[in-house]
Amino acid sequence: MVKRITTEDILNDRSIFTVQEANKIKENVEREVKKYKWGGARKNSGRKPVDETKVLKFTKRLTEKEKQFIDYARAHNINYDDLMQG
Repeated sequence: MVKRITTEDILNDRSIFTVQEANKIKENVEREVKKYKWGGARKNSGRKPVDETKVLKFTKRLTEKEKQFIDYARAHNINYDDLMQG
């Protein structure tokens, strides 16, 4: 079985890089990764910043009959599990 060499293995090899050089490379990589972060509100992306503490609303598109059935079932305490069994 062939041992895979990772980036960490190369950076930790003291015959190639010193500790300072390896740390500098890691810092540069982290800085570059942060630049190209995918998703979310980024500078000039046109997206509004989102409050992380705010709970998102869950919406479901229903027909009028489906809304009426749900309202009826809630008003009369209908157990959905019993309906689904039989």
